[in-house]
Amino acid sequence: MEHTVILGSAFAIANAEQENAHLLFRSAERVVLVDCGNNPVGKLEKAGVHINQISDLVLTHAHADHMGALPLLLMDMWLRKRTSSLKIYGLPITLEKANSLLDIFDWKKWPEMFAVEFVPVSETAVQTLLDTPTLCVMTGPVVHLIPTIGVRAEFKEIREVVTYSCDGEPSAGLDQLAKGTTILIQEAAGPGKGHTSPTEAGQVAVRAGARKLVLMHYDAARAEAEMLAESKVAFSGEVVLAKDLMVLN
Repeated sequence: MEHTVILGSAFAIANAEQENAHLLFRSAERVVLVDCGNNPVGKLEKAGVHINQISDLVLTHAHADHMGALPLLLMDMWLRKRTSSLKIYGLPITLEKANSLLDIFDWKKWPEMFAVEFVPVSETAVQTLLDTPTLCVMTGPVVHLIPTIGVRAEFKEIREVVTYSCDGEPSAGLDQLAKGTTILIQEAAGPGKGHTSPTEAGQVAVRAGARKLVLMHYDAARAEAEMLAESKVAFSGEVVLAKDLMVLN
């Protein structure tokens, strides 16, 4: 029951095989969706999860490939007769933009609309969002082109820690969030401001003490073997490319 599913693995431009980056943390008590650039309904069904099983949504930042489908996600939940409340976590600026996006569609006027609670997270420190007997989810600031958070999930029964960097360049904040992780899901779009190269991803994994490195949000036009080799320059553990519907731990 406790696992992580990569629902979408692409960078900003999706393709026939990959949707924009988003993922799922699942435990006995909670089903946590991270981002929704694409409408995740189809991928969730393929992963064996009904859309209304989602208990929490974490929005990492306000770029279209990470939250552009938010109105459609809530509309589909509503059309599927959701009654339970939904918690949406994000930085204050991210939640402000999310509300503005939703307001275009007058979502608060939908008949019998379920309750939505917007929960702001810290812009400066690692913060625990939820802590259950089997799952603890935390966020922390990372360095991207706009304010952004990474996400850490601690699966208590299987003793696995999964950290998702989200979009961002190597930073002290990312190192703090990822410290002691067993599986690091690290963006690898390339070198430069606001992003991480496969080589740098390997270095982040070393500092985290990770056992496994999963390259996410990468340029699919690049050769897979080349990206894996670059990551292994610094990191001696297992390295794989994220693929849609890949199940971790």
